[in-house]
Amino acid sequence: MTVLSRDEVLKCIESGEISISPFDPDALGGATLDLTLSNEFRVFSKESETILVTDETNYRDYTKHFVLGEGETFILEPRSLVLAITKETISLSPNYCGLLEGRSRFARMGLFVHLSTGFMQPSISSRQVLEIFNASNNRLELKPGSKMCQFIFMKMEGQASYTEYASKVVFNKGL
Repeated sequence: MTVLSRDEVLKCIESGEISISPFDPDALGGATLDLTLSNEFRVFSKESETILVTDETNYRDYTKHFVLGEGETFILEPRSLVLAITKETISLSPNYCGLLEGRSRFARMGLFVHLSTGFMQPSISSRQVLEIFNASNNRLELKPGSKMCQFIFMKMEGQASYTEYASKVVFNKGL
């Protein structure tokens, strides 16, 4: 696999192989795209409930969804997890995939932007769900619109067949 440079990502956007909506060219660096935090969050309904974790477990059954109003922020308590989602939708053609990475400036504050699911499959068309964890002893205030994570675009060797992966690819528009 090859990491795409800014120029290659722009060529792929122009050709339709990669789509980013909304797209801010200033968010595209030398080899990464900054993704921003939306105003949608999910918090766990009960803190002391025992949840059986299986292939069928659905996080939506144990969380409450809410949307912050204009100018509002979210306070993440110490050692707490919140689910959030990026503002941008990324769509990739079958010969592209990507990696979602946190930002070191937030990690230094004890904020983990995504705990897993860093690899993004070919043919995705989704906003990226973030599993945000506060490992610090401080309350951290999350502001929608902040550049929360980075996406690394990669070109695959060979091409993934959409039908082969159709049941696994998530077309996630919401949290």
